[in-house]
Amino acid sequence: MLDFSLSPELEQLRAHAAEVAADGVARFGRYTDSWINGNSPEFSQVMADQGWIGMGWPKEHGGGARSPIERVIVGEEMIAAGAPIAGMWFADRQMGPSLIAHGTTEQQAEYLPAILSGESTWCIGMSEPDAGSDLASLKTFAQRRGDHWVINGQKIWTSFAHQADFIYLICRTTTEGPPHKGISEIVVPTNLPGIEIRPITDMTTNRHFCEVYFTDVEVPIENLVGTEGDAFRQTMKQLEFERGGIDRLVSNRPLYDLALEHADRSDARVRQEIARLETGYRLGRLLVYREVQRQAPAGFSAATKAYCTEHEQRVAEFVFKTLGAAATLWNDDVKGLIYAPGYTIMGGTSNIMRNILGERVLGLPREPRK
Repeated sequence: MLDFSLSPELEQLRAHAAEVAADGVARFGRYTDSWINGNSPEFSQVMADQGWIGMGWPKEHGGGARSPIERVIVGEEMIAAGAPIAGMWFADRQMGPSLIAHGTTEQQAEYLPAILSGESTWCIGMSEPDAGSDLASLKTFAQRRGDHWVINGQKIWTSFAHQADFIYLICRTTTEGPPHKGISEIVVPTNLPGIEIRPITDMTTNRHFCEVYFTDVEVPIENLVGTEGDAFRQTMKQLEFERGGIDRLVSNRPLYDLALEHADRSDARVRQEIARLETGYRLGRLLVYREVQRQAPAGFSAATKAYCTEHEQRVAEFVFKTLGAAATLWNDDVKGLIYAPGYTIMGGTSNIMRNILGERVLGLPREPRK
């Protein structure tokens, strides 16, 4: 028989993580409208002290060399409790692993220690007004002049840019060749002259999405990460980390737990809905476990992301129905419910995820352009 239970050691880790998360919520605030809204430098320090930043990074780079499942367990408990982890999450999830895989020894020595200590915060400059799902059409350009890159362009939907110390910029360094060529990754400090960051207020009144403008921003040549003009595959690997993570499943778990407190479980229909959602959580968790242990085919994170974020929207529908009239009041919980449409947009829409799954995993033919 298959046994899907966790080992006693992992259950102990989960219990400890839940205690730390609860303490973090009590001391630094609770965020029910997606993990991305909660930033507390003090709680980032707590995560660092626990050794929970860079858990899976190699020891030679200061990481904990712990199993991917351990990181998932800690992350799930943090997000499910609404703990403020945004300040460390991007760099832990994407930038650190990218610098370890593609960065120079000097870059690793400069950037990784501050990430591991919870002192530096990062965002990723990827989407543009005319280059969202089609990343290869981006136009932000870095021109080499002597010992500097001179960057001009615009990014949009840059999560957390207004609080980040660094932008991990995806830009173009040449216009020659096919669209997927000529793309490079450059580390850009946000305090440089010529950078303008404009937070975007969404309908929940949150301001973590930002526009970022680059006007003749000069960055040292040494800030290039990986191969000049051939970083598209590096960026796609980042998206694998982003799309297949536990944060895509439990972003609004605090709202679900709130609804369970008010649900009328004497109603068989309500019990059936709870059973359906509990099953969804378990299936989503298994998909994430499969991703982080690299048991899924290349590109399958698109399917994991689509399933998990659509599950989150089903959770929001259940919470709306359960709270009833209380869901019409303006408070943090209702803000979290209103946020729900964004789950299937951020990181790539569900339609795009299904295209990726069909073309890259199932090998289905593309419809010829007319």
